[in-house]
Amino acid sequence: MKNRVTGIGGLFFKSDDPGKTKDWYKKHLGFNTDDWGCTFWWKDTDGNKASTQWSPFPKDTTYFAPSKKEFMFNYRVENLVELLKVLEEEGVTIVGKMEEYDYGKFGWILDGDGNKIELWEPKDDAFL
Repeated sequence: MKNRVTGIGGLFFKSDDPGKTKDWYKKHLGFNTDDWGCTFWWKDTDGNKASTQWSPFPKDTTYFAPSKKEFMFNYRVENLVELLKVLEEEGVTIVGKMEEYDYGKFGWILDGDGNKIELWEPKDDAFL
């Protein structure tokens, strides 16, 4: 595979009060927040519209499990199905099954430190 990861898809972290955290970032840093957090829009090297998601999660979320960390990385990828096959062959721990939505495909792995990594093959045009 040529390009496994093409960029950062999101910054996800646990918060004591996600609503208050979103309000603080909106007030002090100008984030355009919504229910999910804040979406940053940009263009890739080919000029295609793309996004990166910033999201505080409730402190008791199980979405980052089995990792015990306070954060989860989300990386943008080009071909999730192929990448998951390659990673499995390389002995990387795959968490759960790939899921597909109107806005892209998602898969999860654990890195060498036990951090849960979310891999996202986006359909950025789904947000237009």
